[in-house]
Amino acid sequence: MKLGILIFSLVAWGQSALAQDETHYVFDGSFEDATFSVENAIVGRGLVIDYTSHVGEMLNRTGSDVGSDRVLFDAADVFVFCSAVLSRKMMEADPLNIAHCPYGVYVADQQGEVTVGYRHYPDGVMQEVQTLLDDIAREAVGE
Repeated sequence: MKLGILIFSLVAWGQSALAQDETHYVFDGSFEDATFSVENAIVGRGLVIDYTSHVGEMLNRTGSDVGSDRVLFDAADVFVFCSAVLSRKMMEADPLNIAHCPYGVYVADQQGEVTVGYRHYPDGVMQEVQTLLDDIAREAVGE
């Protein structure tokens, strides 16, 4: 189950990164402080983090296995979670919105610039989820 969530999250996050279909905010502080801040912003809303995907570690560990020596991130994590209230609402509106679950907020450190962000969701009812993610990201960076 966790492997499935990880693969889904990585694919979804990777696709949005390629499409530049995401929003991110610069965090004034360390990667560790940013991850702590994101965790607090999620848990503070009564949500449970189902999984933390250590994308940066995975990419660094597997780079040579796939023939690359490029360092993409000094560190990068994706926090995967759901909201029972919003997920039910989204899927009652359209059961195919299951494709957008779980939700994720990432923290990435690229050459000392730490960012917090999330991928965009389709117009309509999924914008409520996007608003939640934006609220979490903004709180995490102190906006």
